[in-house]
Amino acid sequence: MADPTTDARVSPLAHLAERMRAAAVTGARGVTLTELPFRTMVNLRADPAREAAGRLEKTLGAPLPDHCGHTTSSGRHTLVWLGPDEWLVLSGADGAALTAELREVLGADPGSVVDVSAQRTTLELSGPAARQVLEKGCPLDLHPRAFGPGRAVSTTVGPVGVLIWQVDDRPAYRLFPRSSFADHLGRWLIDAMGEFRGPEVP
Repeated sequence: MADPTTDARVSPLAHLAERMRAAAVTGARGVTLTELPFRTMVNLRADPAREAAGRLEKTLGAPLPDHCGHTTSSGRHTLVWLGPDEWLVLSGADGAALTAELREVLGADPGSVVDVSAQRTTLELSGPAARQVLEKGCPLDLHPRAFGPGRAVSTTVGPVGVLIWQVDDRPAYRLFPRSSFADHLGRWLIDAMGEFRGPEVP
């Protein structure tokens, strides 16, 4: 990871940090929005039927998810299904080091390993009202009967395409918009959170 004493990067939503803090709601209708910047994300493509897939699984410590919406996790890594031969590795490891390691493991087998950490940022929306906020502009059925912890799919929230992952049953969701659309999504979510400051309308 970058040295925090010399890291000059500015996250896509640094300018909205104070507005996100001010938008937080507490209590039974509570919801908070936080940016988790500079997280490692590696796009991985490989043929799941070839030997390389097993080597990649051993290196990552988790099986490659094999169905839409599925994730697997081990230690610092979470693997998200993007397609039959494509995954996003979310990791606490250094992006350059992880990318180099996975490329070596893939070897000459068909596939690719690309560090896409700069392509997206991460927003965490959590609290009792988080699902209701998302339901204002997300076409997915987010009810626990259909979507729960460990599920992750590509969808839209408001006008923005995102990858959404439910982390736990608080509930907490992590949204991964492309960096160029993060401002639009951040402002949309802040606005959507506003009604939960008041009492629930019967």
